[in-house]
Parts: sequence; structure tokens; C-alpha cells
Amino acid sequence: MSLHRPAQHVAIWRTEGVRAMARASIHVCMLLALFVPVATQAQGYPSKPLRFIVAYPPGGANDLVGRHMAAELAKALKQTVYVENRPGAGAVIGTKALAEAPPDGYTLGMATSTSIVTGPLLYKDANYRPLEDFLHVAMIGTFPNVITVRADHPARSIHEFLAGAKKSPNKVNYGSAGIGSIGHLTGELLTQVAGVNMLHIPYKGTAQATLDLLGGQIEAMFDGLPTAAQQTRAGRVRMLATTGLQREQSATDIPALSEAVPGLSGVAWLGIAVPAKTPAAATIRLRDEFVRIIAAPETRKSLLDLGMTPTGITGQEFTDFIQSEIRKWGQAISAANVRVE
Repeated sequence: MSLHRPAQHVAIWRTEGVRAMARASIHVCMLLALFVPVATQAQGYPSKPLRFIVAYPPGGANDLVGRHMAAELAKALKQTVYVENRPGAGAVIGTKALAEAPPDGYTLGMATSTSIVTGPLLYKDANYRPLEDFLHVAMIGTFPNVITVRADHPARSIHEFLAGAKKSPNKVNYGSAGIGSIGHLTGELLTQVAGVNMLHIPYKGTAQATLDLLGGQIEAMFDGLPTAAQQTRAGRVRMLATTGLQREQSATDIPALSEAVPGLSGVAWLGIAVPAKTPAAATIRLRDEFVRIIAAPETRKSLLDLGMTPTGITGQEFTDFIQSEIRKWGQAISAANVRVE
């Protein structure tokens, strides 16, 4: 059998080979075209200053954490990061501004338990969707509350306090930072799960609540860990329980509420979010930088000093956490019929 191809067949074979090579080249070019913009964007990002929206007034814990994060991010990116305070309506105003910002990677902001979870559940004007309108970059950490009573209160533990509340339905009251605050909602959740009936007294912040606690106008209150610890050291109050699932690193001698009521917790949390559809290259860069910032020893110390527990979780784990928070607080708000006018 001859191994020589007819000239016509050779011509056809050569033509098909050229065509195959041409098609392969086109495919390679198309793939390169897909990857080049992302690579170019990643290399060139950021090329201008960034805006960091904090939906809270200056001076508070959320603002302090936000400014620390912005300053550290500026160092990492070698770009200016402007902090823009947009407070109001339980953090709804600033968070709505973040949702409506151009999704170009140059606007990011604080995402919190109030702005992302309870705000949309409580405020009718919160015209944004917690998961669909944002990409949640990283959780910075959690803020536990502490259940406190006066130093001379007869209850020496959270178990004794709850036992007393069960014996006197609707006679034990507690204060919080306001209607819809994590302290208020944790109190409502506690009444539902532990089977106690306590009266809620809302305040505009915890400063006046603390004065009324010391003056005997209220029997207990949910306070932030740093201020509660300060009042405890001064001999004015007693901390009965922190509101996380586990004991806090900075207060290991104080039991967690879940030790008295298994599975019950109520913590505020802070995170970083960007508008939905922000380019992947920018989102990934921000995520990586924030993970490094949160893990840095100086940042961890600063957060612990503020009473926070650093976490640094990202991706699906962060999203799953937010979804579970929406379910939990949605049920508690509905059962307690909580409304914000």
C-alpha cells in the first residue's frame, strides 16, 4: 500500500490544518481578551482616592473602628481613603448611600448588625436589600453587650437574676440604647426563650440608662462591655453575663448568656461592604487587605480594647452568618411586635 497522499488530499489536509490553527489562535485571543481587563484592572487599582462611608456620627465606637480601618487601608493601598459620616435613621441613611454608590471599587463602607440586619427589618424607609444590594467583603468583629445590675442588687449571677424575674412577671425592667437596638432585641429574645416577662425601657444611648440604673429607676440594662467593665471597676455595677455564645477574651470571668440559656446570644457586629456589582478585582483586593489588617497585632489590640472580638471571616461564611442573623432577629422582632416610628 502506498504511503504517498494524492496532491489533492495533501492540499486539503494543509488547508484544514491552517484553519484549525487559525481557530485555535482565535480562541486563545478571546481568552486573553477576557483576562487582560481583569489583570489590568487589578494592577492599576486603585488609581485614585477611595470613599469610606460610616453610617454613624463621629466619635462613637463604630466611627472609631471605621477610621482605624480606613487609615490602615490607606497605608496598604498607598491611596487616600476619605471617611464620610452619614448618620441617621438607625444607620439606614448612610447604608442606602452605600448601596446607591457607583460600583467601581472606589466606595466602600461599614456594614453592621444595625444597618444590614435590624435596620431593614425595622425601618420602612430602608429601601435596600441586605444581601442583594451589597457584596460583604469581611467581618471585622463582634461587639457583645453585658447584662448589668447595680452592685448592691441581690442577684449574684445571671441564674439568680432570671429566677427572680420568673417569680415577679412584668415587675423587672431593663434599659437599652433604644428601640430596635441589639440590647433591646436581645432582651426580647431572652423573654421569649427563657420564659421571663421583663419590661423594656428604651433610652437614646446608654449614658442616661446608666444614670437611671445607678439611681434605681431601672433594675438592669444591656450595656457595652468597655463601659460596663469601667463601671464595675468603680464598684458601681455588677456584670451578670455577656451576650455572646462564648465568654469574651477580655472578660473570661464573666459567663456568657448561653451558659444560662443554651444557644441564646445577641451581639452587634461590624464589617466591610461594597455596592453590588463592584468589580471582582477590586473586591478581592479589598478583602485580602482587610483580612491582613484585622489579623495585625496592633489592630487586634485596638479592637479588644474597644470590647470587640476580632473575626476576619469572609466569603460564604460571612454571608451565611448574615442570613442566620436576619432569620433570628426577624423572628424576634415579629414575635415581640417591635416597631420603629
